Amino acid sequence: MALAYIGSKKPNTAAIMSSPPQLILTQDELKKIAAYKAVEFVESGMVLGLGTGSTAKHAIDRIGELLRQGKLSNIIGIPTSTKTHEQALSLGIPLSDLDTHPVLDLAIDGADEVDPDMNLVKGRGGSLLREKMIEGCCKKFVVIVDESKLVDYVGGSGLAMPVEIVSFCWKFTAEKLQSLFEQAGCVAKLRVLSGSGEPYVTDNGNFIVDLYFKNDIGDLRAAGDAILRLAGVVEHGMFIDMATTLIVAGELGVTVRNK
Repeated sequence: MALAYIGSKKPNTAAIMSSPPQLILTQDELKKIAAYKAVEFVESGMVLGLGTGSTAKHAIDRIGELLRQGKLSNIIGIPTSTKTHEQALSLGIPLSDLDTHPVLDLAIDGADEVDPDMNLVKGRGGSLLREKMIEGCCKKFVVIVDESKLVDYVGGSGLAMPVEIVSFCWKFTAEKLQSLFEQAGCVAKLRVLSGSGEPYVTDNGNFIVDLYFKNDIGDLRAAGDAILRLAGVVEHGMFIDMATTLIVAGELGVTVRNK
C-alpha cells in the first residue's frame, strides 16, 4: 500500500533518520565529570583531603583507580568522615590524619551551595566539622559541583544550612539559632533519621540543626561569628573564602574558576 503525503513535498526521511539523538546527562554523570576533572590536579607524593558525599565519592574512586594503574603513587589521604575512610581503605588508598600531616597539599570535595563569591554551604551529608578542619589547612581546595548547586546567595536554594551542635539541651540551642536569623525568616529543625525519627548523630557524637532561610542573611562572616558565639554550637556549614578552585559541570561542559 502506497503512503499518501499531505502537501506537495515528500519529507526528507534520510535527514530525519540521520539526526543524532540529543545527549542529556544525569545529575550523577555531571558530578562524575566534575570529579574526574578535579583529580587532574592530583600529583604523586601529595597529601590529600578526601571529601564526603556523592560527588567526592567519584573523585576518590578515580584516585584509587589511578593508584592501581600506577599513574599515581605515594598518595596519602586524610578522610573527612568514617564513610570516606571506609571507601578509601577499600580502594587501597593509604590514610593518615591531621596530627601527622597538619598541612595538606590539596583537598577535593563537593558542596551543597556555591554563591557568586565561591562561598559554600556544606554539611548536608553530616560531615561539616571534619570537612572544615581538613579543608581549612590545605594549600589548595578544589570544589566540585554540578550547575544545580549554584545560588545567588547562601541559603538561596531553600535547602538546609547545617549547624553541628552538642546534644545537651538541643532545643534551647535550636531556638537560639532560629531567633538569631529571625529577619531572614529562619526556621530551625533538628535533623532526624528517616523512618525512626531519632536524631541524626554525626561521626563526632553531635546533633545537627538545619537552618532554612527565606531571605538573604547578609554578611556571612558576621553571621558565622554570631552562630559560633552561641554556647552549644560546635561548627556551622558556611565555608567562607575557603575554596581556591571551583569546577562546575553542566550541560554545556565543564568550567574551571580560580579564586
